[in-house]
Amino acid sequence: MKALREQLPHITLALLGAFLVALAARSYGETTTLLMVSSVLMFGCCLASASHLLGFGPALRFAAIGVVLGWIAEQLGATQGWFFGSYTYTEVLGPRIGAVPFIIPLMWFALCYVAYVIANLIVWQAPSDGAPSLTQTLVMSFLAAMIVTAYDLGADPYMVFTLKAWIMTKTDGGWFGETLQGFVGWMTVSFVIIFSFRATLRRHPPTTNGAVGPLHALVPLFIYGGSMAFQAVQGSPIETRTIALFAMGIPLLTALCGWTRWKEAA
Repeated sequence: MKALREQLPHITLALLGAFLVALAARSYGETTTLLMVSSVLMFGCCLASASHLLGFGPALRFAAIGVVLGWIAEQLGATQGWFFGSYTYTEVLGPRIGAVPFIIPLMWFALCYVAYVIANLIVWQAPSDGAPSLTQTLVMSFLAAMIVTAYDLGADPYMVFTLKAWIMTKTDGGWFGETLQGFVGWMTVSFVIIFSFRATLRRHPPTTNGAVGPLHALVPLFIYGGSMAFQAVQGSPIETRTIALFAMGIPLLTALCGWTRWKEAA
């Protein structure tokens, strides 16, 4: 276990590099294999990063909460039309668990973890804020849910109309054909995941595995920034490219400012 702790920073950076390479490769041609590989690498990188920044216990709890609640929400969505509106997954995203491609629950954890760190850097100028009051927990969870949903503003139209990863029953919604209900679903599910994890911190606060260097606290920002760059270049419809720059760029830049303050104080 000690050896694993010592190697965590290197594992995290290696997975980050592999994820960014896979993301860049997707720009030249999307395939189901590349989608699955990049999603698994993103999940692995976030789990390793969370283990280093928060400790093994909190990281595993966060991953379990994100994967389980993410799968339940998507299963109810794909079969009952809950949360996001009525839709059906195609074969583009690979093998499924029930009605849901297995990479989708992995992405729920990854995106919620990234948003958790970004929200902390924005407000507290630190990657983790421990166990604040209930009011602060609610507010921070809501802010992180907004950061997750900002990612979806450009991702959802691209996944539906370019990749055809799922088919919406209603195709004439108010967001480039997408229904606005979908964003309510993204806010709701990501809020519940992040709030549920934060609630566990009141009894079991995060414990870092060794000193967290400034570079390692940047890992979630690199993931969010890489996704923003991909949407800015590949986003479809083309209007979503500008939307991604502002919707994702503002929290990313603000978090970078918070990271600078944290690095100076460390």
